[in-house]
Amino acid sequence: MIGGYAAAFRDAEIARALLAGAAGATAIAMLFWSGERAQEIAIPWRVLTTPADVAALAEAIEALPRLVPPGATALGEGMAAALALFATGPIEAQRMVLDVAGDGAHNQGRSPGPIRDIGVQAGITINALAVLNEEADLMAHYAAEVIGGPGAFVMSCQDYESFTEAMKEKLRREIAGVFIA
Repeated sequence: MIGGYAAAFRDAEIARALLAGAAGATAIAMLFWSGERAQEIAIPWRVLTTPADVAALAEAIEALPRLVPPGATALGEGMAAALALFATGPIEAQRMVLDVAGDGAHNQGRSPGPIRDIGVQAGITINALAVLNEEADLMAHYAAEVIGGPGAFVMSCQDYESFTEAMKEKLRREIAGVFIA
């Protein structure tokens, strides 16, 4: 998945779009999560204002080690940690989007639904990308328990080989703010 994120941010169209908004900037942070007590800030907040900033972000993502142990899937805990991260954002955001990607349904810790509701009440849109290689019905789980807010959507990809293209498409939709149900 890390390589897929890095490749998505190296995409010229995505890089241009990140800098093309009214503010001419995008703030991004990346949080890794797995089990109930396994959430780590992988990329602290960065404000992207130039193509070089976007390229540096892609390089930093590519160089990341695995920070959290594999195992359980504590979606609610990961989402709660991400919502807390929004409170430390470096700029006043015109739009806030939480991007959830994973390959498993919630199976540990707090349920994601109430955490989603807190995020939506705070003005955060939560979108998801379900990697279906292990759980064919994961997209339905994400639709019911994870996504929320204006224009929220869930997408899927069949496996990690197709993750890069799916992430590029997801970022295009998120950046453009295209509200497709």
